[in-house]
Amino acid sequence: MQRRKNKEDDGLITNEESHQEFGYGSVKKSSEQKDSIYGTVVFPEKTIKLSEYETLGDDTEQKTLGIRRSEYYSVEDRPGGLPMTSLQIPQSNKQIPLGHAGRSTVNLFNDEKTRIDFILVWESDHQNLEGEGEDTETPKSRQRKSMELHRIWRERFLNKLQMAGLKMEKHVSQNTKKLVHFILLSAPWSVLCYYAEDLRLRVPLQVVPNQDVSNWSHRILMKLGIPNLLYDEVPDFPVDYYTCHFMANKLHRFLGSNNQETFFSSTQRHRILYEILATTSYGDPKTGEVGIERLLSEEVFTAAFPMHDGPYKIPSEEMVPPQLTQRQILFHYWAQWCKWKKYQPLDHIRRYFGEKIALYFAWLGFYTGWLLPAAVVGTLVFIIGIFMIFNDIPTQEICTSGGDYQMCPLCKVCPYWNLSTICPMFQAGRLFDHGGTVFFSIFMSLWAVTFLEYWKRMNATLNYRWDCSDFEDIEERPRPQFTAMAPMTTLNPITGEEEPYFPKRNRFKRIVAGSTVIIMMIAVVVIFLISIILYRAIIAVVVSKSGNFLVVASASRIASLTGSVVNLIFILILSKIYIALARFLTRWEMHRTQTMFEDAFTFKVFVFEFVNFYSSPIYIAFFKGRFVGYPGHYTKLLGIRNEDCGPGGCLIELAQELLVIMVGKQVINNVQEIVIPKLKTWWHKRDQPRNKKGQEHLIQQLWECDYELLPYEGLFNEYLEMVLQFGFITIFVAACPLAPLFALLNNWVEIRLDAQKFVCEYRRPVAERAQGIGIWFNILEVITHLAVISNAFLIAFTSDFLPRLYYQYTRDSNLEGYIDFTLAYAPKSYVEEHNVTCRYRAFREQSGRYSLAYWNLLAIRLGFIIVFEHVVFFIARMIDMMVPDIPEVVEIKVKREQYLAKQALAENKALIEVIDVRNPTPPVEKAP
Repeated sequence: MQRRKNKEDDGLITNEESHQEFGYGSVKKSSEQKDSIYGTVVFPEKTIKLSEYETLGDDTEQKTLGIRRSEYYSVEDRPGGLPMTSLQIPQSNKQIPLGHAGRSTVNLFNDEKTRIDFILVWESDHQNLEGEGEDTETPKSRQRKSMELHRIWRERFLNKLQMAGLKMEKHVSQNTKKLVHFILLSAPWSVLCYYAEDLRLRVPLQVVPNQDVSNWSHRILMKLGIPNLLYDEVPDFPVDYYTCHFMANKLHRFLGSNNQETFFSSTQRHRILYEILATTSYGDPKTGEVGIERLLSEEVFTAAFPMHDGPYKIPSEEMVPPQLTQRQILFHYWAQWCKWKKYQPLDHIRRYFGEKIALYFAWLGFYTGWLLPAAVVGTLVFIIGIFMIFNDIPTQEICTSGGDYQMCPLCKVCPYWNLSTICPMFQAGRLFDHGGTVFFSIFMSLWAVTFLEYWKRMNATLNYRWDCSDFEDIEERPRPQFTAMAPMTTLNPITGEEEPYFPKRNRFKRIVAGSTVIIMMIAVVVIFLISIILYRAIIAVVVSKSGNFLVVASASRIASLTGSVVNLIFILILSKIYIALARFLTRWEMHRTQTMFEDAFTFKVFVFEFVNFYSSPIYIAFFKGRFVGYPGHYTKLLGIRNEDCGPGGCLIELAQELLVIMVGKQVINNVQEIVIPKLKTWWHKRDQPRNKKGQEHLIQQLWECDYELLPYEGLFNEYLEMVLQFGFITIFVAACPLAPLFALLNNWVEIRLDAQKFVCEYRRPVAERAQGIGIWFNILEVITHLAVISNAFLIAFTSDFLPRLYYQYTRDSNLEGYIDFTLAYAPKSYVEEHNVTCRYRAFREQSGRYSLAYWNLLAIRLGFIIVFEHVVFFIARMIDMMVPDIPEVVEIKVKREQYLAKQALAENKALIEVIDVRNPTPPVEKAP
């Protein structure tokens, strides 16, 4: 381990020796290198000054307002006269870069040869504040100094990019308020090859034979001869290849190596450009002056993104599929609402957006498909509950009781009330609280386990098909931000390469400090929960004093419903605050790889969101009404009587809370995803330059169209929304069998909303690789185990299932008299004080002590929990053992690919065979 060295020159190639050493061409072509794979290397003859990068943003621009100008900076024009080499891109057919005729003019420089790989953008005012001289410290002078510093950083950064071998072209757009500067970047062949080997990009060796349809349901329907309404014939299907890591000296053994324009995919080119941008310094690396992300945060640049593959709308309905761009294919066959019932084109998504985004949509589609049987069973359980209402004897006893059961007040100022008034609420509670709920709880617990097991198989299949099997273990490199800020370097024990290092002891101290902040935020959530509890109690008292008979009768219900709405508002506000705080803490902890960073960030946010979203349902399910006391001896919190369950019981309140939070959150999120992006896009387009000079001119301005789109914000919010939903439909499913149905309907909308955002409203993100859904899978496993425990306690303590069962076996199998069995009489002291006899729900004697039935039921409940958990966990474990994580077909293909890679990349195999024949190694005798 050693302290890091400053790298003043981040250029790719610095001298002729470097070319000769690494095989990247040389000044003169030798006779041995007949087919140079990197092109001809030439030295520059001209130099340009740093200030030339800004020549279009000063007085010249002010004199030529209304005229669009662009300047092409050739790589041969090296800044500062540095002895850096330049690379000449070979001439190519301009129809090649994007694969289909008619597309190439979209993403090319003005020379119609050089392909655009990345866009850098910054904005400036028309007024040249830099030229004003002011001695006093004013806001205008501070702005001028900031602009000057930004200009210097920008000049250094762009020069370093040229020194790294990138080609550039500059365009300037303008309107009445500002100038928008676009730097178009392109990586020549030599740069692509160098970084492809450095990033260990995988390239094709051989086409996989017998490529079949990946969706299992389609294969089954094809064998049965049944037409599949979910299948859609998407054109330009990506071919699957056996692949291996790119090696420059084995280039001729890779498929398509004779075509430099199409050999590397667009997503691979974007990854290479982003790697260069993220690791190029513009100042002192010790102070973190490295990378495009820092420049974006400092507003030196306003945007950095790869270009979309042309417009998403199809210009003519008569266009045949081979003429469609990849973006148009995704829009036409995936992002439209009419495709809600079709399979997602996952391979097309992966080709255009990269593996990480494709894995998210693969998981979302897989999860939505598995919700279908859960929704069907849950709906059937709900329908069964509807029919059971009409034949349920306890329900009939309540509804026909009239004034037989006078109940004690639910609060200090609340009136006495008759049990018959809760007939509608009790009937609604029976929709969820019956024997079918127990079956559905077991079903959903096993459903969750089976879903995760089969997702592991699906994930393994996609990992192999998309070449991500060994990504996190071997291929993943340190984060660019970590590389810039790490104080020292060390050798990677796997790759043996030197890489940045941050001491674990220091990281542990920062994690502990961050955990303290998390605990404080959780305490804030608990405080808000207590405030909601007090709010409900106060509102119930206020409504009861209103004097309106109709309102007074529904006081508890009004308090509960409004409390749920207020709780949802608090939840959404605290979520926004904490997510920003968690992101700052995770950056401060200095995690090495992007996967580690995202896992740490996800864990922090989910712990908080779990408490934030689930604290209120957990309170209602397991604590509300448990510590109330009895008439004359009520327990109090902060001087206010503890909350009791509403007249219909806690289970119906829990169902109401779940529907308000889960469905309300889904509706709010979907409205936000529809409205907010459109408002942001409109606001961003408001000041952007508009030009209407014909179709040809519009094609040259596609980078401006992309700049008007919204920046990509990652997948965290999408995953968080779905995982929280997964928790609602598993942890509390005993209280609301309809939860999977609402989740299914939401997800059908969510898939198309997200598809439209990525295709139509977001700038194209840099393709990222991933091996799965990350720590979200571990969180789903934890939720699955919590769901088993939660449903066991819900059925045992919150539901009436076990008391009814106990009464049937000990008193009356027809449940006649069950209501009287569940009601206790107020103590004599209370009756004498208030001169009235009333009843309340509890298993107590008239003295206030727990009755024998209470203790018998407590033993039955605890026994049920133990049996329920052990049975479900045992069956889940058997499912885990019976379902292999990796399909056998995939294992065979992985071995086949490893064999082909070994054959293709074998060093001097023929020479080794000759040596073995001429000098056979004598056998070594085994020592006795």
